[in-house]
Amino acid sequence: MKTADTIVIGGGIIGLSLALALRRQGADVILVERGEPGREASHAAAGMLAWCDPHQPVALRPLIQASARLYPEFVHELEDESGLRIDYRRDGTIAFDPGCPPVSPEVRSLTAEELSTLEPSLSSPNLRAEFWPEASVDPRTLLAAAIGAARHRGVNLVHGSNVTELVVESVRALGVKTEKARFAAANVVNCAGAWAGRVQAGVTTIPTRPVKGQMLAVLPAEKNSPRHVVRAPEVYLVPRSDGRLLLGATVEEAGYNKKVDPSVIRRLLNAAIRLVPALAPARILEDWAGLRPGTPDDLPILGTTSLPGYFVAAGHFRDGILLAPITARVMADVIAGRASGFDLTPFSLSRFEPPARFSARVL
Repeated sequence: MKTADTIVIGGGIIGLSLALALRRQGADVILVERGEPGREASHAAAGMLAWCDPHQPVALRPLIQASARLYPEFVHELEDESGLRIDYRRDGTIAFDPGCPPVSPEVRSLTAEELSTLEPSLSSPNLRAEFWPEASVDPRTLLAAAIGAARHRGVNLVHGSNVTELVVESVRALGVKTEKARFAAANVVNCAGAWAGRVQAGVTTIPTRPVKGQMLAVLPAEKNSPRHVVRAPEVYLVPRSDGRLLLGATVEEAGYNKKVDPSVIRRLLNAAIRLVPALAPARILEDWAGLRPGTPDDLPILGTTSLPGYFVAAGHFRDGILLAPITARVMADVIAGRASGFDLTPFSLSRFEPPARFSARVL
């Protein structure tokens, strides 16, 4: 039986970032992933670091803004420790969905002339536009670097191993069981995203669910495709440095179904063409669906549980890529018993679960 100080369940960007943060503090860490690390919601994400989004819950904004400030350092550390380059862009966002809170003097309304100067490829929809000083990242390069950094740091990555239940003894979490093995640790952190609720804890349920999102990547025929992220009511466009352009995304309650609907992909492409007519001859490179981890109130679940030794960092919905740096920092503090500097009450699992009783399990 392998042992460690902490077991992290889930190998998406949240689990990987936390494992790295704990390892940098000297903890022995085992990360257990049901499939391949970084191949679920994180792999499917567009990578908009949307800290100006007016639709984000007010309670989440302090964490979002703190995480956005951490991102340059986060990217630098991952690149330095992995030796890999991350496609991290700081060109900003053009939003036809205005209403960004006044968090920065760089947020400004755009005249038609300013819009045309910033993005000549855009048509002129009869919508008010704003410039938001946001960044974007290619999650796949981010994940590759995070996995490389975790290996460099000595995180024990165990993949293809589905955690079926917690090992509980004397009313405390002491490890996990998978279909193949058992792992022991003083602390267990559930970072399993949409699958977090499938880990049997015997006494508590983490109420995450999958929220499907379909999107596609195209290769524009012309070189004057958008340089900025573009957000419109029907579609968003996220450029990559290698010339690809991502178009997304739906929000669907479809269970664990990741099947792509060609009519949905065509609808997203047509919406993008209305914004950027030069995309009409663009070649579709790939389409896919991912499963975001949603919660009943659209807020993540962060912190302790009523079972000593068992922690949770899941349910980040559409903001997992953005919230990875601050989640890792905050959860490392919580696990160590330090003050995080943030009020985590709105994100506590206790908002969902009734008082629970634990029974000891004889091993």
